[in-house]
Amino acid sequence: MSFTNAEKVDIRRHCGYPMFGGVPSSFQSYRFFTAYGTLEYRMNNMLAEEEAVVRTTYLANLTTLETAIPAAGANLDTDQAAVWTHNKNEVRDRATLFNKWRRDLCSFIGVPPGPGLGGGEGSVQLVV
Repeated sequence: MSFTNAEKVDIRRHCGYPMFGGVPSSFQSYRFFTAYGTLEYRMNNMLAEEEAVVRTTYLANLTTLETAIPAAGANLDTDQAAVWTHNKNEVRDRATLFNKWRRDLCSFIGVPPGPGLGGGEGSVQLVV
């Protein structure tokens, strides 16, 4: 069974690649970016077992992690209540964990993180 269009949108988004669009007709098309083309090829040619891993391990967990980040905003107004102490870095920690899982998905698929994840073709990274 192949991925649905919605699953492909989520995979591209989580891997940091821009939207595909309805018709690949401009210079922004995946045809002009090797990594994007590789992602499209691999999404369309995975084994059923590989698709199952992407669906059950990555997409399911990434959805949970992604929605937890904005939900953490409910605790931003409380620094300490009774014996409970708020983690001041909760949003940052959740975003870091989310991005780690996104990079793990890229690694599993075998593509570099896209521009939306601080990687991909044409990006500049500073290593200190």
